[in-house]
Amino acid sequence: MTVKQIISVYSKQKIPIDEPSLLIRINQHFRYSTTEMELYDFTRGYWKISSKRAKNAKYAFAIYNGIIQEVYEIKTWLKAGESMTVRGKIKTIDDRVEFIGNIASETIRAKYKYKSVEDYFKKGNANPIMCNN
Repeated sequence: MTVKQIISVYSKQKIPIDEPSLLIRINQHFRYSTTEMELYDFTRGYWKISSKRAKNAKYAFAIYNGIIQEVYEIKTWLKAGESMTVRGKIKTIDDRVEFIGNIASETIRAKYKYKSVEDYFKKGNANPIMCNN
């Protein structure tokens, strides 16, 4: 863990999300030794979400245990499996999508990274993705 990650776990500084975003929990895939590319890849796909909701989102947040680990600016959406992945070749999945994007600007990252969004997910909600549009 980095010092910032340790501080975020104990401070749990809550932040309201002002931008149209997707909050994506990656609890099953995340580990503190995850590379930047793995974190991006696990965050960007493969999600079952309406195309309208997906297209309205400008940012995607990689969330582990209620804490934002990274923020991505979404550029476009594809059918799941249409782009390269660190997970190896995956066949196209018709009812799921993935996004292509970049790490968000430093201003947006400074605002959200390592902040708590655990209040956005109701207790018992198993859906890994939440829209904040």
